[in-house]
Amino acid sequence: MTRRLAGLALVVVLGGCAVGPNYRRPELEPPADWQQRDAALDSAAAAMDTSTAAVADSTWWQLFGDPVLGDLVQVALQENYDVRIAAARVEEFMGLYGVAKSDFYPKVDAAATAVRGQSALSPTVEGSERPTLNDFNVSVGASWEIDLWGKIRRSSESARAQVLAAEEVRRGVVLSTVALVASSYIDLLSLDRQLEIARLTVASREHGLALMKDRRDKGDASDLELSQVESEYWLARAQIPSLEKNVVQLENALCVLLGRNPGPIPRGSVLDSLALPPVPVHMPSILLERRPDIRQAEEQLVAANARIGVAKALYFPSISLTGLFGFASGDLSKLFETNSRIWDVGGQALQPIFRGGEISGQVKAAEAVQRQALHDYALTVRNAFRDIEDALVDRKRTQEQAEAERRWVAALAVYAKLARMRYDEGLTSYLEVLDAERSLFSTELQYARTQAVLLRSVVGIYRALAGDWVDHAAARAVQPMDQVPERRGSDAEAPSSR
Repeated sequence: MTRRLAGLALVVVLGGCAVGPNYRRPELEPPADWQQRDAALDSAAAAMDTSTAAVADSTWWQLFGDPVLGDLVQVALQENYDVRIAAARVEEFMGLYGVAKSDFYPKVDAAATAVRGQSALSPTVEGSERPTLNDFNVSVGASWEIDLWGKIRRSSESARAQVLAAEEVRRGVVLSTVALVASSYIDLLSLDRQLEIARLTVASREHGLALMKDRRDKGDASDLELSQVESEYWLARAQIPSLEKNVVQLENALCVLLGRNPGPIPRGSVLDSLALPPVPVHMPSILLERRPDIRQAEEQLVAANARIGVAKALYFPSISLTGLFGFASGDLSKLFETNSRIWDVGGQALQPIFRGGEISGQVKAAEAVQRQALHDYALTVRNAFRDIEDALVDRKRTQEQAEAERRWVAALAVYAKLARMRYDEGLTSYLEVLDAERSLFSTELQYARTQAVLLRSVVGIYRALAGDWVDHAAARAVQPMDQVPERRGSDAEAPSSR
């Protein structure tokens, strides 16, 4: 009994071991501070109350003040096909995770056979009648590989990390979908504004062209002035088909994001009425840990790290237990009698001795894959820091550009008005009027485009920082059918028996 207990204790102790390295999160130094931090933005962010900050973190697209945009985002979360594909992808890896976990348990199978036939007689009994034989068999068999060296645990750990990586891909698709819907809607309103400017300009120049024709007919204007006015009219007129084409194409692209057939998109506001959401510049670096791409890269690293243990476990012996119980008889009516019972128990130990470098090659390959995943994780983090820096400087400089262009438009409007007055009083040629109106038209179009760039820069900041809003959006999006396992906490080391 003592020997048996000692042997059982040895098996339990060995079963708690797992070869291969335990995962530890790499230490990467974040930037000390954002280089493009702006004092005005800092004070504005500090002035935000708690409720505003909470809304900004969860449903920032509502801060634009357009309810139609919120409706479009909700539709996209439920109907977007990329989101649906990503959810199904999670289900695929959940199935593979279940396959990996099944190796922890014995494999039990039931079998039933019935055979009737005749065999060839031996030469010594030629001429005899061949007997017809029956064989009936019902049995239950079981086999179980004892996970002494952690091969199954490491395989399960890798499969679990793959599930979490697929879930981060889903969260990343949700993030991209929300950002694309918001950006596309902003661009659509910008095109509407540009189209409005073009149509108003065409109407104004059409009226001016009619007046110029009357003056030319009366001899008060030359053919040169008429041709100049006509050329500016057609210049503005040529912008309308291009803008109308862009509007339809953008509406169709937005419909695809919404999981719909191409068609018109409703509007709730105009470009000038959209609010500029506050910028969360005081977000700590821990927000980067919520970015789906970083979390996906880390889970891929966890999976690659665990596969090293799977490969190293092949160096050690594998022990399997087998058992069978059933009934076998040549007479079906006596199949379940006591004398028809069959059973066996056994075990098998397999120790590799010479494999010609096969196992060492698998270990070497697994370690190389782990290094690739490590470098990919580091690169993803660096790119995340860059994304935030780029988004912050984009917001700051674009706001400066938009303000300058707003003042530019106002100045050109005054210039065009004064030039028209001077022409009507005969103090200047019509060329000055055309120059002023041409500059005003092009600058108004440019300002409408810059307004869209400014609004999209805020989308870029929330997209770069990720945050709790991704979790809120992912919870409202299409869900995988199976419950995804919880992600490990902020501990640097992952448990070896995940």
